Amino acid sequence: MARKRKGRDLHGWLVVDKPAGITSTSVVNKVRWALDAKKAGHAGTLDPDATGVLAVALGEATKTVPYITDALKAYTFTVRLGQQTNTDDAEGEVIAESDSRPTDEEIKAQLGQFVGDIMQTPPAFSAVKIDGERAYKRARDGEDFEIAARPLWVEELLLIDRPDADHVTLEMTCGKGGYVRAIARDLGEALGCHGHVRELRRIWSGPFNAEDGVSLETLDDHAKTDGLDHLILPLEAGLDDLPRVHCPESSLTKLRNGNPALVMGDVDYGDECWADHGGEAVAVGIFKSGELHPTRVFVR
Repeated sequence: MARKRKGRDLHGWLVVDKPAGITSTSVVNKVRWALDAKKAGHAGTLDPDATGVLAVALGEATKTVPYITDALKAYTFTVRLGQQTNTDDAEGEVIAESDSRPTDEEIKAQLGQFVGDIMQTPPAFSAVKIDGERAYKRARDGEDFEIAARPLWVEELLLIDRPDADHVTLEMTCGKGGYVRAIARDLGEALGCHGHVRELRRIWSGPFNAEDGVSLETLDDHAKTDGLDHLILPLEAGLDDLPRVHCPESSLTKLRNGNPALVMGDVDYGDECWADHGGEAVAVGIFKSGELHPTRVFVR
C-alpha cells in the first residue's frame, strides 16, 4: 500500500514573484514546505535567471494547471545587442559579435515579423525533447542536433525602452510554448547585429500578476503558520478563461462521480466549461444537449 502523503489539504493558487537564481521546481518545493501542503505544482516553468509570476497550484487546483499554461502571458525583457551566446542568454558563452547597432526605428521595423502566428525554433539549451532526451543535455555534451520549429501565437511585441545603444527593452504577450530567448536571438539575426536576453521578467500569466506575487522572504517569514493562508486564491481562479455553468443540487452527485448531468448556463454545444455549485467548482467538461460531460472532477 502506498504511503499517504502528509500535510494539509489546501486547494487553490499561490502566486509567487520568483527572484533570479532559483529554479521553478525549487520554488514549488519551498511553497509546499512553507504551507505544509500535501500537493503542489506550477503552471509554466521560468528559467532560473528569470523573475516574475510563478503560479503555484495547490491540491485540486493542480487539475486546472493546463488552463493557465495555455493562457496568454506577458514578459518584459532586455536584449543585449551585438552579441550572440550559445544559450541565447547572459549565462552562455559569446559565440558571435558585431559592432553594428540598429536605431529604434530599425528595431521597430523588424518587430512585426514576430507578431501573429509565427514559427519559432526553441534554443538549443531548452527542455525540448530530442529523441527522448532533453535538448539542453545534448547541448551540454557538445552534440550537433536540430530542433524543429514550432508554431507560436504572439499577440504583441513592443519596444518600451532603449537604455543605451547596446540594450533594448521589449514587452511581449504570447501564447503557450514561447521562448523569449529565441525572440532575442532571431531579432538580432534580423537586425544583422546578433542578440541575447540580458534580463527577463514574466509580468502576468493568465489571471495572475507579478505585482500580486508573494516573495520568498514572505514565505520564510510565515512558514509553517497560517499567515499565508489568506493569500491563497481560490481554485476557481485557474478557470478564469472558461465559461461557467450552474450545477443544480439534483446533478451534484452525478457530476462528482464523473457522470454526465444536467446543468444550466448560456453555452454552446461542444463548449468546454466548468460547473459551479454554491460558488465552488464541481467539474470541468464538455457541454452537450444540456448536460456537462466531465473531464475533470474536483474533490474537496
